Amino acid sequence: MRKLMIAAPKSGSGKTILTCGLLELFLRREFPVASFKCGPDFIDPLFHKKILGQESRNLDSFFETPEGLRDVFFRGTAGKEEGLALIEGVMGYFDGLGGITPQASAWDIAGILDCPVILTVDAKGASLSLIPLIKGFLDYCPEGRRERGPGIAGIVLNRVSPMIYPELKKVLERELKIPVAGYIPSLDFLRIESRHLGLVLPDEIADIQEQIRRLAGILEETLDVDLLLELSELHTRPKGTDKRILKKEAAQKPGESFRLGVAMDEAFCFYYRENLEAMEEAGGILVAVSPLHDKKLPPDLDGLLLGGGYPELYAKDLSENESMRQSIRGAAEAGMPILAECGGFLYLLEELRTEDGRIFPMAGVFPGGSERGKRLGNFGYLTLTAVEEIPFLSKGIAVRGHEFHYWQAEEQGEAAQAQKPAGKREWLCMRSYKNTLAGFPHLYYRSCPDFTEAFAGCCRAYQKRRV
Repeated sequence: MRKLMIAAPKSGSGKTILTCGLLELFLRREFPVASFKCGPDFIDPLFHKKILGQESRNLDSFFETPEGLRDVFFRGTAGKEEGLALIEGVMGYFDGLGGITPQASAWDIAGILDCPVILTVDAKGASLSLIPLIKGFLDYCPEGRRERGPGIAGIVLNRVSPMIYPELKKVLERELKIPVAGYIPSLDFLRIESRHLGLVLPDEIADIQEQIRRLAGILEETLDVDLLLELSELHTRPKGTDKRILKKEAAQKPGESFRLGVAMDEAFCFYYRENLEAMEEAGGILVAVSPLHDKKLPPDLDGLLLGGGYPELYAKDLSENESMRQSIRGAAEAGMPILAECGGFLYLLEELRTEDGRIFPMAGVFPGGSERGKRLGNFGYLTLTAVEEIPFLSKGIAVRGHEFHYWQAEEQGEAAQAQKPAGKREWLCMRSYKNTLAGFPHLYYRSCPDFTEAFAGCCRAYQKRRV
C-alpha cells in the first residue's frame, strides 16, 4: 500500500505539525489513512487519534523484531489497503538507541517497512545553507550499511516565506536532484504548548480541532499533495516478500476470559495499543475505569492496569476521590492483579508532592511518597529482568520498556534490574506487594509473551477466587 514517513534532521523541525496537517487534509478528502508514530512516544499518537477518531500505533524496532514491526503495521492498516499509511518519525532521522546507534531510529524503521521518507527541514534563517545540510542526509549511510528501502524521497521546508520559496525550490531541486514537495509558512495561530513530558495533551487545547483544520487549509495551498501521493508509492522490494502475522483470536472458552480494568481519564492515558491488544488476545475484556471520576472499581473486575500520564497535575482531584483510593487499595489487599506504570506507580504511593510543594494522599498501596526531581529520571529504553519471583515475571525473565519521568519516588524498589541497551548502566527498580507490581518503567508486553500470559493467568486465578 502507499506509505510515507515524515522525518527530520532533529526534533523541533515540524514533524508533528506536518503529520497532523496531512492527516486532516486526507480526512477531508475522504481518503483512507492510517497513522503511526516511531518510537515509544505516547502523546503524538493522541494527536493523531484526535484528528482521525481512530487509534494510532507505535512502531518501535527496539521493542519489536522486524517481523513483529511489520505485524504492527499490518494491524494498523487493516481495511485501508487502498489508502495511505502516514508515519511520524522520531527525533532526528538517524537518531537511535542511546544516541550512538541507528537501531530504533526513523531510518531503521523506514528500512524495515520499505517506506519512502519525506524530510521536513526547518528553513528559518537559512537558504543556500540548506543544500549541504540536506545533502549530508542524502549521502550518509550509518555504519557503512547500504540504504534499505527507498530512503529520502522528497523534502518539505518548514517556516519559509512564500516570497522566497519558489526560487529556493528551484535551487534545491537543481543541486540535490530530489523533489521539494512544498513548504509550511510561519504560523501565528497554532498554539501547541509543551511541558515536562513533551506536548500538552490534545484534549487540553480548547480549539485544537479548529487549529488543525486551519492548518490543513493552508497546507492544501502550500504542499504538492499529488506529488506526495506519488512518492508514497515508491518501493524497492518485490511484492509478496513480507508475510503477514495473523492476529490471534481472543480466548473464547468459558473461564478463559477475564475482565481487565484500564485506568483511562485525564490523569492516566499513556498506553500502547499493542499492549491492550495483547491482553485482549490473552482473553481480557477491557473495561475503562477512572480514578478521577468513578467512585470505586466495578465489582466484577479481575485485574487492573494503571498506566502513565499526569497524576501530578490532578493530584488534588485524585486525592479528594477517597472512595476510589480505598477501592483500589482494597483490591490490592485482596490480591487483585494490578500493574502500575510510571504515573500509576505514583498513584499507588502514600502521597504525592506537587510542583508547588503541596502534598496529597494517594492510594497508599506502597509506603513513601514522590516529588519532582531536578532532571529526567533514567530516560530512555531499558531491558527489565526480574531478580526475584515477582507478580507476572519469573526470576531471570526479561521484558523491554522505557522510562520518561521527572517525578521521583522515595523508594523505587529492588524487585527487578533495569539495564540500558546501549552502554553498561543499570539500576534496581520495581516494587511488588501480593499481586501488585509497580514502578517507573513503561513495559512493552509483546516483547515478552511469558509476561502477558502470566498476567492473564493471575487474572483468571483471581476470577475463580472472586466468583
